[in-house]
Amino acid sequence: MSSTHNITPVYGNPLLGQWSAPYEAPPFDSIEPAHFMPAINQALAEARANVEAIANLDAEPTFANTIEAIEDCNRSLERIGAVLFALDDCHTNEELQQVVVEAGPLMTRFENEVAANRCLFDRVKTLYNRLADGTLALGEEQATLLTERYKFFVRNGANLEGAALEEYMKTSEELVELTLRFGQNALADNTSFALHVTDEAQLEGLPVVVAQQAADEAAMRGEQGWVFTLAAPSYRPFMAYAACRPLREQMWRAYNTIGNRGNANDNNELIKRIVNLRLRMANLLGYSTWCDYVLDDRMVQSLPNLRTFMQQLHDAALPIAWADVEQLRSFVAEVDSGLELEPWDVAYYSEWLARELYDFDAEQLRPYFELGNVQRGVFELYGKLYGISFEPAPDVPVYHPDVKVFKVCDGNRFMGLLYLDMHPRPTKRSGAWMTTFRDQRNFNGIEQRPLVQVVCNFTRPTAETPSLLSFEEVKTFMHEMGHAMHGLLSDVAYSSLSCTSVKRDFVEMPSQLMENWCYEPRFLRLFARHYQTGKLMPMKWVDRLREHYNFQSGLLCLRQLNFGQIDIAFHSITQPYSGVVEETENGAIERLWPSVEGTAMSTNFNHIFSGGYASGYYGYKWAEVLDADVFSRFKADGIFNRRTAARMRTLVLSKGGTRHPALLFRDFMGRDPDQKAFLRRSNLL
Repeated sequence: MSSTHNITPVYGNPLLGQWSAPYEAPPFDSIEPAHFMPAINQALAEARANVEAIANLDAEPTFANTIEAIEDCNRSLERIGAVLFALDDCHTNEELQQVVVEAGPLMTRFENEVAANRCLFDRVKTLYNRLADGTLALGEEQATLLTERYKFFVRNGANLEGAALEEYMKTSEELVELTLRFGQNALADNTSFALHVTDEAQLEGLPVVVAQQAADEAAMRGEQGWVFTLAAPSYRPFMAYAACRPLREQMWRAYNTIGNRGNANDNNELIKRIVNLRLRMANLLGYSTWCDYVLDDRMVQSLPNLRTFMQQLHDAALPIAWADVEQLRSFVAEVDSGLELEPWDVAYYSEWLARELYDFDAEQLRPYFELGNVQRGVFELYGKLYGISFEPAPDVPVYHPDVKVFKVCDGNRFMGLLYLDMHPRPTKRSGAWMTTFRDQRNFNGIEQRPLVQVVCNFTRPTAETPSLLSFEEVKTFMHEMGHAMHGLLSDVAYSSLSCTSVKRDFVEMPSQLMENWCYEPRFLRLFARHYQTGKLMPMKWVDRLREHYNFQSGLLCLRQLNFGQIDIAFHSITQPYSGVVEETENGAIERLWPSVEGTAMSTNFNHIFSGGYASGYYGYKWAEVLDADVFSRFKADGIFNRRTAARMRTLVLSKGGTRHPALLFRDFMGRDPDQKAFLRRSNLL
């Protein structure tokens, strides 16, 4: 639109102007923290000018001069913000964290200003009313964009006035700052702990690769012996294999007190403030709780519906979970008579029990899951399913030497860039995730392909071995690559509806779907070869994997449900919260063994207090029901069936958020979801 202002380059600031890196990728090789605030301030000024130009147009509102113009008004701000927040997550420092704390509220303030712009909202509302009464004819994607834009205004305070509007804007800005601080506190507490071992006898039970990784960590820190951290590749195998019970307890307590240590990083007061601000925002918008506000725009639709869904799964899982507990306790009584099972014992004895039951140790699989081989296997799978290829793009700048970039193509068509950042470091938050530096769009005849980032925290190479993944890490890689394909195969007109911009309780379906392939021999044969001998992983172990899939399935299901219940407990409050975080957490969940005073997972629950999953953590189980159902179609048709994959790509993955996910599911399956496939797969029938 002619009224749209474009960013003009500022000498010496690589964030401004057209990015000169290949594929217009972020110029990470020249970006410094000091570049961000000048760039953000300029981008904000120009976005505000664009908004005013649209709001004050003399012409009658049309889809093009209002809705499409709004879609385009802050593209520069979005791309700069995407880079800033991604860097803060995966390669941060104190200077960058200060920038994030300063920039986050400013960007939220701009969003609030847009929502509060009465002239702009009136133009959108006029078009929305015309769509509703049938006097404005639009295609499905355009109608969705208009509807979502109208909902954005209403759900962000457009109908508020005076003191209520002012309070809403102030509250939302403060929320951004507090959620950022929550994540920074959790990261600081996580990285501040290290278990330093100097007695080799205390390594009893640990796999060689885990001990070698700890030795490398110690050497990197200038220490003798072995150092274990709370990063997943160190913490998880330590808890599952370390025979030294006092050290397991020390590690468990350290992990379960992140954000709850009474120090400068303590998150208890932040949680209280965050949930109360969310409650107040919901009340201002006419909702009784934050859950009601969030779920009103989700597949599940309402809190009563969600409670029914959670209760159904709880009722199915609880008896199986108790049977799992009794089986574990009986086993402990046999192998360690008199030992009272504590939380720091569960992973250790569960792993031991699994070895006894299945004559199988998951650590035996590591040599067959060398990261490079796994990556090639995953790439080949997507070639078989969707006909796409991946080739290294070493000329694209990266923000850390660990990062590898790949050019993704469908024949001769460029589909986007894929950034892989696979290993933990002190500057990186824990977990695994996918995001985009730039979303896909195909607007006004110009196609913009996405720049997709996948971030994990996988086992590092050691001085003795390459990066050898656990089977769980292989599944995590498949999961995040499922998100990546959702982004890379997107093919819509508007970026705000592209890639993974779908209902939050649907977004995990395409990613969880891909985990199913990890149990399929035909897929594993593509890449599961011993990193030294080149021999295929014995297929009898695939059978063991399948048998092991439902080991403690009740416990695992209940664990996920407990996380969802904690989320609901904090976000279904109807009065300001003044309780004790530990007590609220303990009261929300189904406990299968006693709680440990002074520990809590809520103070490290980044998904709901720092990420985008507040009132939405249930979405993992909701999407698991969907993915089990969808994979039943792939199993029936063949796991490499190109026709079935083409339907998934065309009817689901390419559509982004242009169509309601319930309709996307129905388009692919020909019916509504059925829980039976999930219950059968999880042995919960």
